[in-house]
Amino acid sequence: MSDVSEVVSTILRGRVVTPHDVLDDAVVVVEGSMIVWVGAPHDVPAGWGAQVPEPTGSTLLPGLVDLHDHGGGGASFPDATDEAAVRTAADEHLRHGTTSLVASLVTAPRDILLARTALLADAADAGVIAAIHLEGPFLSGARCGAQNPDDMLVGDAHLVRDVAAAARGHLATMTIAPEVEGVADGDDDVLAALVAAGAVPSIGHTDASAEQVDAAVDRGFDLLATHDAARSGRLTATHLFNGMRPIHHRDPGPIAACLAAAGRGELVVELVADGTHLADGTVRAVFDLLSAGSIALVTDAMAAAGMDDGDYRLGPMAVRVAGGVARIVEPDGSAGAIAGGVAHLLDVVRHVVGAGVPIVDAVRSAATTPAEVLGRHDLGALVAGRRADVVVVSSDLAPQRVMRAGAWVA
Repeated sequence: MSDVSEVVSTILRGRVVTPHDVLDDAVVVVEGSMIVWVGAPHDVPAGWGAQVPEPTGSTLLPGLVDLHDHGGGGASFPDATDEAAVRTAADEHLRHGTTSLVASLVTAPRDILLARTALLADAADAGVIAAIHLEGPFLSGARCGAQNPDDMLVGDAHLVRDVAAAARGHLATMTIAPEVEGVADGDDDVLAALVAAGAVPSIGHTDASAEQVDAAVDRGFDLLATHDAARSGRLTATHLFNGMRPIHHRDPGPIAACLAAAGRGELVVELVADGTHLADGTVRAVFDLLSAGSIALVTDAMAAAGMDDGDYRLGPMAVRVAGGVARIVEPDGSAGAIAGGVAHLLDVVRHVVGAGVPIVDAVRSAATTPAEVLGRHDLGALVAGRRADVVVVSSDLAPQRVMRAGAWVA
């Protein structure tokens, strides 16, 4: 900590949500790009005490961290061909409190995946996005959701290495279906190649049996534990429940296996808890079963986030948003599978809290836990020593101001 007699960039006061508690009236002191002190107003060190503002009706949250986001503001990461489109999508979410965003691609031909990954790596170098996620191409055609099954491939470790090279250290996660040939069935498979590249394998878009998921998680967990480049010691599950074989009491499938693995501390489950992808009762049940340290709230947002109803693209797929729900446009013009979300991550937090989940758990799942998945222990919490990413919200969790790295976002 610097000398408290120095000029402090910003002193904030309000109800402060930490990873473990809610401080009804607290102060967050920011110097430069860092949080340097958090605590009760009467405990503020003397050098700062004269600058403490009066009590406010605002709530202070940590900057949110979205592990799964395909776009927003009318721009799509899978369709971006220049930096401006990437920045448009990232800025849409930044203005609404997502201070660290992982840009997600969808299944596409090899040359497109490599080109989009390289473009996103430039954006990550520039600090526009936090990392890159590939949702495919080693997925189950039977659980393709809003993705093009014609572009899905058997496991190819060489392609993983080429994507990782294009990502230049920014490949954070890749969604894989463990039952697909070459994904989790040999020494030089996709699972091993991902861990070697410093990326976290994510189980999703899968028709696997529980036994196949168990085997993949066990092997992936062991690989992550022994690899120095691992961001996280745990795998993830891509938007649990969505794009997966449903649970049946005689065929538990991937959902039950992922929940069990999360309970053992081997996996983090993503939830798209936006009121469209999952019922509120399902969300509450997962929070009752697991700690918030094993749940990452995500948006799975696409270009329509923050936009009006209308027609959009998600990679090669035409998407129509009607009534705030995005769906694939089938060849006959009818509405098909849900095609990602249109919410910001703060909207998801608000929905989860409204569904009955304590705000501490909701915020931890939208900030602290996803930061841990990225291996970013400088993000995701209002504690001293972390980057000064702060979201100031009203009593109903509507955004008022956003700070990223100590600077207010326009």
